[in-house]
Amino acid sequence: MVVLISGTGSNMAALLEAAEDPAYGASVVAVGADREGTRGIERAEEAGVPTFVVPFRSFADRSQWNAAMAERISEHRPDLVVSAGFMRILGPAVVGSHPAVNIHPALLPSFPGAHAVRDALAHGVRVTGTTIHFLDEGVDSGPIIDQVAVPVEDDDDEASLHERIKAVERTMLVDTVGRLAREGWTIDGRHVRFGRTEQRVTDATDTKENR
Repeated sequence: MVVLISGTGSNMAALLEAAEDPAYGASVVAVGADREGTRGIERAEEAGVPTFVVPFRSFADRSQWNAAMAERISEHRPDLVVSAGFMRILGPAVVGSHPAVNIHPALLPSFPGAHAVRDALAHGVRVTGTTIHFLDEGVDSGPIIDQVAVPVEDDDDEASLHERIKAVERTMLVDTVGRLAREGWTIDGRHVRFGRTEQRVTDATDTKENR
């Protein structure tokens, strides 16, 4: 898998640690970022993992950046792309070429977008959580693979709630990516099922046989 990050790379580090066990079924072939100087890229380099950076601001528009990102990802021939704290929208050039999953700090379809934790608090929900889903060309709109609920406490602010969400999302991400690698998957409409079938259902988010 290729893991994409925008910051410290804590979820990426958890995937690297899990992949040290051959039984996990997946390995990280590269780590990519959308900006220079991230701690996540440093951590990947320290672990001996190939890295690349495609700075968003170096391109005239989003489509050019997506095309460049797709090219860099394809160099590593991944079976899966994992958006782990990656803060850019991946367009058709990427999601049309590689199955890709994303971790989101809310129970989708509620509270999509970059401010999910803030929006959940503002709405006054008593339960929020985290979702791992396949990427499509929308914003946090792809087929859902798994979700974990996190209660909202009376004294929560955005930082405290987000920290509790991060604690469960890391475990869910590692477990789910491992299952996808070991068991394969099928997407039927909006329904994701683990396990390979003789004839896989294909759509924009399921375009490549998981090896």
